Amino acid sequence: MVMDNVNNKNGDNRLGEGMKRFIFASVCAGALCAAGNGYGEVNRHASVMVHLFEWSWEDIAQECEQYLGPKGFTAVQVSPPQAHIGGAQWWTRYQPVSYVLNSRSGDRERFQNMTQRCAAAGVDVYADLVINHMASTGFDFPDVPYGVNDFHNWNCGGINYGDANQVWNCDLVGLKDLKTESDYVRGKIADYINDLMRLGVKGFRIDAAKHMPPADIENIVGRVQGSPYIFQEVIRASGEAVQPEMYTHIADVTEFQMERDLAWHFRNGRMANLIDFSQWDGRVASSDAMVFVANHDDQRQHPEWALTWNDPQGMYYLAHIFMLAYPYGYPRVMSSYYFNNHDQGPPNSGPHTAGACGVDWVCEHRWGGIGNMAKFRQATAANAYISNVSRDGDNRLAFGRGGLGFVALNNDTGAWSASLDTGLPAGEYCDILHGDYVKGVCTGPTVFVDSAGYASVNVAGRDAMAMHVEARVADCPQCQSQRVDVSFTCDNGQTQWGQSVYAVGDLPELGGWSPAGAVKLEPTAYPVWSGVISVPMGTQIEWKCLKRDENNPGAGIEWQPGSNTVFNSDLINATRGGW
Repeated sequence: MVMDNVNNKNGDNRLGEGMKRFIFASVCAGALCAAGNGYGEVNRHASVMVHLFEWSWEDIAQECEQYLGPKGFTAVQVSPPQAHIGGAQWWTRYQPVSYVLNSRSGDRERFQNMTQRCAAAGVDVYADLVINHMASTGFDFPDVPYGVNDFHNWNCGGINYGDANQVWNCDLVGLKDLKTESDYVRGKIADYINDLMRLGVKGFRIDAAKHMPPADIENIVGRVQGSPYIFQEVIRASGEAVQPEMYTHIADVTEFQMERDLAWHFRNGRMANLIDFSQWDGRVASSDAMVFVANHDDQRQHPEWALTWNDPQGMYYLAHIFMLAYPYGYPRVMSSYYFNNHDQGPPNSGPHTAGACGVDWVCEHRWGGIGNMAKFRQATAANAYISNVSRDGDNRLAFGRGGLGFVALNNDTGAWSASLDTGLPAGEYCDILHGDYVKGVCTGPTVFVDSAGYASVNVAGRDAMAMHVEARVADCPQCQSQRVDVSFTCDNGQTQWGQSVYAVGDLPELGGWSPAGAVKLEPTAYPVWSGVISVPMGTQIEWKCLKRDENNPGAGIEWQPGSNTVFNSDLINATRGGW
């Protein structure tokens, strides 16, 4: 929604459970409730939606046919289709005057043509619903019809977000707040939603859901003839009366905390810490979350909270790759247009005409390998967990998806070359971020994975690479392991309760000198600690023993004194350090 109280937003503390189904308390109409038709079912780990913000219905139809469908995008969110006030500003779309399908994007006929063409291309259409309010122009909306008795008319002069009644009943920035507790209003809204579904819409975003009582939303969707996928815009802010968890029993909620955390960690050189995102507090469950790197509101109103194309080269792109590779929530890619001021509306020419992608339209979904990550999610959906994690400092991170996929992200400005444990079967794989995989052929660089699952990767500054099992170019019997097991021992490792001894060094396998990525040793003959670590052959390695807290990598740190221990992995198979 436009201009909400967006101090902070919500999140999740567990990885998603593959499929969520919304079946509303209504009488289903035949095939609309049949299993397998896409209604109400979202395998979030295999799905990617894109928000084609302010695109026309004709341009969206073309994009479904030419790009979204072939790339594997599962859905497209479109701007509000209902009639709205006049004006060139983007926010006019969020000031409706009726439920007639006649907006800046096109009329009813073109809207239905779009839904049909997108469905034929395998792409569902999700409509943005503005049902909390009507335009700020008064109380008379004859095309619905609504009159003064259909509104709360609480002109509060500023909402007290500590009072749920004000959040739910006051006019939001002057917009006329509907009496959604009214049976008549509920019926009109449900009629609008059902009309959109009959035209082929498969899902909905409920704009400003936070400003509607959960019981009202639940009643309205209970009148819907079918079970569309629904996600609700509910913004979390500390200390407020209305929180996202109040709505998750109805449908998904927008998870703004991923947007905020991505922006902070990428901008502050702590990108690798995001590997633990799903375990942090203040997030809804993955099975309740719709996630994104940026949305149309925060791009304009709170750019300090969201990465955009204005951030240092590569950050915005990398954040999308992380989100699409990470098994949390249902991800949405923002596809924007360039603007110079807050109110600026869309370009006069569409992305398929003179205002082509990259000129007036940003078209993030077409950047680099973002489009190819849709197939990555499909290929890795069965293993919705993180594996084979490698860190090289705080700005370089690699992780696998249970032997089905692997991604390496470099948020540093310098190149990253390393031998990494991918967990993938041996073979030659297409780097899908720098080439397309088409009928067994890769149009870009390939990566060789050896029989031990390791690959030598080279990632340029502010770039990434990704591969998955459905983009394997060939088997690779010659890809024998080029690694050796080395025994690491630390002497005199006296520790306190909750503290252990680790090996840390200059290889990703040794944490890249980061205490958080260090390898824990075992007290085989306390205070002697030891462990076997696989390292590349023919490599000079520097390392040290390290004491740290087991649960907090930044606490209880004590480094081995003196110089680093140095050895060559071709010459020895055991090395010692200590205190």
